[in-house]
Amino acid sequence: MLAGFIAVMIIVLVCAGAITYNSVSTLLGTKAETQMKQIASQANGRLEAIITQIDTLTLQAVNDVYLQQLFLSSVQGKAPNFSERQSLLKIANHIQAYSGVSNVELYTTDFARMFPLDEQKLTDLIEPNWIEQADKEKGRLIWIGSDPKNPDTVLAIRRINLIDRWFSNGGYLMVRINRSYFDFQSQLPDAGHRELMLLADSSARPIVSEGTALANISGLMHTDSQQVTLEQKRYILVKQLSEQTGWTLMILYPVSDVTDGISVLRWAIIVSGAIGLVLFIILSFLLSSMITRPILRLMRAMRNTRQGVLTPNLTQSYTTELNDLNMTYNQMVDNMNRLIKLVYEKEMIQSRTELQALQAQIDPHFLYNTLEALYWSLQEKEEEELADLVVAMSDLFRYVIGNPNKDVWVNLSEELEHIKRYLSIMSVRFGSRLVWKIDSEEMYSHVHVPKLLIQPLVENAILHGLEGKIGAGLITICVEPSPLEPTELRITVRDDGPGMNEQTLQAVLESMERDSAATGNESSSSASSSPSSPNLGSSAGACPNTNNPTSKGKGMAISNVQRRLQLYYPSLPDTYRGLTITSSLGQGTSVSFDIPIYANAFEASFSGEK
Repeated sequence: MLAGFIAVMIIVLVCAGAITYNSVSTLLGTKAETQMKQIASQANGRLEAIITQIDTLTLQAVNDVYLQQLFLSSVQGKAPNFSERQSLLKIANHIQAYSGVSNVELYTTDFARMFPLDEQKLTDLIEPNWIEQADKEKGRLIWIGSDPKNPDTVLAIRRINLIDRWFSNGGYLMVRINRSYFDFQSQLPDAGHRELMLLADSSARPIVSEGTALANISGLMHTDSQQVTLEQKRYILVKQLSEQTGWTLMILYPVSDVTDGISVLRWAIIVSGAIGLVLFIILSFLLSSMITRPILRLMRAMRNTRQGVLTPNLTQSYTTELNDLNMTYNQMVDNMNRLIKLVYEKEMIQSRTELQALQAQIDPHFLYNTLEALYWSLQEKEEEELADLVVAMSDLFRYVIGNPNKDVWVNLSEELEHIKRYLSIMSVRFGSRLVWKIDSEEMYSHVHVPKLLIQPLVENAILHGLEGKIGAGLITICVEPSPLEPTELRITVRDDGPGMNEQTLQAVLESMERDSAATGNESSSSASSSPSSPNLGSSAGACPNTNNPTSKGKGMAISNVQRRLQLYYPSLPDTYRGLTITSSLGQGTSVSFDIPIYANAFEASFSGEK
């Protein structure tokens, strides 16, 4: 889990670092390119200003009145003398007074030099195509570029238009400008010392150049790439073309200077990412430990179930979700342990009941044959009442000990019929003192109840309600719908005996709960304990209580029924699952319990019969 978190964080940091590095690199490159374009624009503006100034000076010179008259006379065939030619020095000095101009030359239409005073031809200095271009432009200044014969100067030429002769050609003016005059890099406010500035004419001849780039000017002029390599060093290239001269201004900025800040940024990103990764690993370890440790403890608790031990996990977690998971698991364990205990106790009680029944059936046919022989003997002696009593006892024994493996659950009508037989037998003992009544509707006859569930309560009512009473006593067994739930029946066994005071009633209730719990613990711990299921007599779960003489053994019978109700009807709410006892002095005692009319699937499977 931690490795997955670290892998995800590494991917996030790498992606974030790459995006940041790329964004900042692009930003720095764009900023450097923008700065270079600004420098190039400033340099181009400076170049245009120089060109405009030279153009203005030469235009003023060719329009000078004296120069116009002198060249007009030359065109008309009157050659100027030495003195007239020497007078042109004043005009030349006016132009040369400008710091960048080194020389001014004047030529006639036949390309002969008029000033300075020598006989050199114009065609010896420049290519004829430049002269043709000057004629074509009709007086516009033409920038030739570097002088092939003197690379330290730059040439420019313009035709002299004769104003008084319909602006016809009167000759040519050519100026030589110092090449260093165009090296204006130091004059630019944004220029530094790291970039290279190149200026070349249309023939790729350098006007301003550095030694490094001198041999590559032609290649630089014709490349479309924004990055070039000179002497194994990469530069960013920005070019500007001058429309007036046709020259190309180029600025080269070292890429290494642009990426100086990027290298610092790269290390800053790497160090920051490493620190972030270390912090993430530490915090993730702490966080994952908070999550995984409770899960591991829960897993260990779950593994114990392989050994048949369902143990709850009592450890609390820092997170609400894990606490909910742990609480759900603990509830599941509690429910499963309760159900396992419930099933085990039920099986133990059923096994003991079957064992007791088997012990009682050593020879049931002998018992039945004996009772039958006694019955016929009484019939022969015309003892009808005693004969009927023997028949009732025979039926009672058949109900109690007959087929113990089959009839765990019986119909309510069968259980009530058994109670009638029991009361008939007890009437022999109590005579007219025992009066009994059973109220039950036919519609409840097929409701299933555990066998011998009601008889112990009737037995207690007789022994503790009527035995010590003077005169007749009434036992009432009532079956009616439960006032708490319409889908349940309430079965009540009531007597009109002496009853109990509040203290005695509370002692009986406490004894019932204590003995019921003890019965469950005993059945869970040992399978060899004495049977606790009810049977016919008071010994069938009515063990005397020596500590409370007034109870006369009612504790075990009541607790036995209470325990059986809890085992056989686990789906009933705890508020009314079990016995309800009410009693007061002189008013008798009432014991009641509620059972469902239709047992649900769990109770049916729990019984193993229905």
